[in-house]
Amino acid sequence: MEKDRRNFIKASAAGSAALLLSSLESFSMPTGQDPAVNRNYDLKILATSWGFQGTIDAFCAKAKKEGYDGIELWWPSNNKKAQDDIFAALKTHGLEIGFLCGGSQPNPQEHLDFYKKMIDAAAKQDIKRPLYINNHSGKDYYSFDDNSKFIEHSLALAKETGILICHETHRGRMLYAAHVTREFLRRFPDLRLTLDISHWCNVHESLLADQKETVDLALDRTDHIHARIGHPEGPQVNDPRAPEWEPVVKQHFEWWDKIVERKKQRGERMTILTEFGPPDYMPTYPYTRQPLADQWAINVHMMHLLRKRYS
Repeated sequence: MEKDRRNFIKASAAGSAALLLSSLESFSMPTGQDPAVNRNYDLKILATSWGFQGTIDAFCAKAKKEGYDGIELWWPSNNKKAQDDIFAALKTHGLEIGFLCGGSQPNPQEHLDFYKKMIDAAAKQDIKRPLYINNHSGKDYYSFDDNSKFIEHSLALAKETGILICHETHRGRMLYAAHVTREFLRRFPDLRLTLDISHWCNVHESLLADQKETVDLALDRTDHIHARIGHPEGPQVNDPRAPEWEPVVKQHFEWWDKIVERKKQRGERMTILTEFGPPDYMPTYPYTRQPLADQWAINVHMMHLLRKRYS
C-alpha cells in the first residue's frame, strides 16, 4: 500500500511538472513580429527592492547579475546619504532607475504638501534622470477633488521636466478600483497609469470580465506595468509557475500584450517592474511564517518570461 502511494505521488508530480513546463513555454513565446513595429520600441525590465535584505549596492549587484535593466525604489526624502548611495550603486552597476513617490498622511492637505516636496525633489535632482516616476497617489477615502490635486501637480511637473509621471492602480490609493479610475481618466485626458491590475482583481473579486470597457481605457493610458499576478481573492498568487494558476496568468498576459503592442507600434519605451512581494503579500505557512515560495526566484522567472515575450 505504501509503495503504491509513493508511486502515485511520484507520477502525479511528474505529470504536474510536464503541465507546468508546457504552460510556461506558451507564455514565453514572443507575441510576434509585426511589420508595423517601430524600431524605436525599447523594453526595460526593472527589479524591486521590496523584501531585499542588504545594502543598495548588494541589491544592484544582484539585479545586474540576473539581467535586469534597472531598479525601482522609493525616493529617499531628506536623506542625502541614501540618495548618494543609490546614485553611486546605479553608476557602479550600470543600471537605470524609476522612482516611487507618495505619502501616508491621513490629512489630505498634509499628504499633498509632503507629496509635492517628494516628487519635486525626485524629478529635479540633476544626478541621474529617471526612466519614470511612479506614484502611490492620495487615498481611497479622500474626495475626488482632493485626489485630483495630486494629478494636477504631477501633470504640471511632467510638462516642466519632460519626465514620464504615472499614477498606480493600487488598493488604498485614489485609483484603487476600476470604476473610480475611469472617472479620473475621463476628467484628466493626460493622466498616465502604472498598471498593477492585480489590485483590481482583488478589489472587484473577479478577472474584470464585466468591466471590459473600463479596463480597455486603462490599458490605453498605461505607460508602466507592475507585473504581479493577482486573482479574485488576493493581489498575489503564491507562485505563478504552478499550473493551477494558468488561467489568471493567461489573463494578465492578455492585458499586458495589448499595452506592449501599442508601445511597439508607436516606437515607445515599455518599462515593466517584476513585483512579486515578500510576506504578507507572499502567503506563508501557519505558525512559522515561512514563505510558500521564493520571492526573488519568482521575480527573476517573470523577468525572463517577459523579456522573451516582449523583446
